[in-house]
Amino acid sequence: MRAEIISVGTELLLGHTVDTNAPYLGRVLSALGIEVFHRRTVGDNAARLAEALRAALSGADLVITIGGLGPTQDDLTKETIAEVLGERMVVDPDSEKAIRAFFERRGLPVVQSNLKQALKPESGIAIPNSTGTAPGVIVEKGGKVVIALPGPPAELIPMVENSVIPYLSRSPRRTGAPTVIVSRILRVCGIGESAAEEKVQDLLAGENPTIAPYAQSGEVSFRITAKAADRDSALQMISNLEREARERLGDYIYGVDEETLESVVVHGLIERKLKLALAESCTGGLIAHRITNVPGSSNTFLAGIVAYSNAAKADFLGVPAELIRKHGAVSPEVAEAMAEGAAARTGADVTLGVTGIAGPGGGTPEKPVGLVYMALKIPEGVSSTKNIFGGSRAEIKQRASQAALNLIRSYLLRRA
Repeated sequence: MRAEIISVGTELLLGHTVDTNAPYLGRVLSALGIEVFHRRTVGDNAARLAEALRAALSGADLVITIGGLGPTQDDLTKETIAEVLGERMVVDPDSEKAIRAFFERRGLPVVQSNLKQALKPESGIAIPNSTGTAPGVIVEKGGKVVIALPGPPAELIPMVENSVIPYLSRSPRRTGAPTVIVSRILRVCGIGESAAEEKVQDLLAGENPTIAPYAQSGEVSFRITAKAADRDSALQMISNLEREARERLGDYIYGVDEETLESVVVHGLIERKLKLALAESCTGGLIAHRITNVPGSSNTFLAGIVAYSNAAKADFLGVPAELIRKHGAVSPEVAEAMAEGAAARTGADVTLGVTGIAGPGGGTPEKPVGLVYMALKIPEGVSSTKNIFGGSRAEIKQRASQAALNLIRSYLLRRA
């Protein structure tokens, strides 16, 4: 079964809103063994949406639209689907009843424009919306299926899980083999994209299963995908290729699938009964933010000190003013003093000091923008590393936080 996803909304084209729904649907469809061949994004324009629908239906068995089901005049997705499929719009009584109840529960009057949302193509099956006022619709016509879903993820996701997945799971159109597509993502850090890809270069030519690299800020992901008649067979195919990839990439692999670097670090510290404290300057608390995003981090994380100014480094971390005057705030000596100061003030087993130049200004030929020193204080002593990161201010901060977390992870691996 071939599928296409059409995201509707001028805000998506202008970059004001990031489309997280289409990737989510891609994962759902893959798990059902439905291959997504194309994704399109169109603005709130009925003529262009109609053109996109016709093009999608010419090659796909299933078309899913996202957005354009609201009460305003530019929300015309269902109307356009009806036009393309040659159907008239009718009121769905259950949808109208649900919309009226939605407003009654909130003590608000029902606006006529909201009742427009109860309309659907005549042969369509309404998809209930338990969290909003925009019901979706499933239309089967001429051997094709069109599914219209609302744009807000809080509405779309429950509708997919409660209605769309059950519908597609029992669809007679899901015929032929392979019927299942399964993926696993290996997450890699501490090595550049080119160097990581070189280690598995010969594996990239495979057709089933496949392995493909994806570069992100401060890390690389390798997605392994297998197509098979059933999930167990696909997982076995993935396991064989994953084993080979792990032999090549070794400890550069920090996790799989949805694991984050910060979660691996937090769990590693907890397992080893170690306490952590941070002393941040140029990262502005980003490392602490990532650590505290992990549930259970209070079992290991004691404190994060953001000492941005030289005075703060002296007052809160005990960094000698003379050390800063002699070596500069961005130096290995100051990074080490920050880490030692955090250890002295918190009693943590592991502390990290980070100081650098995030830019876009402030750099010199000797100390360019992107220069970041990191010092790790552990029971065995303190040592520092020099890093030079590229990109914007936000990217430098992100890459520095990634490298800092990986520094802790590397220590935990050595300790293990």
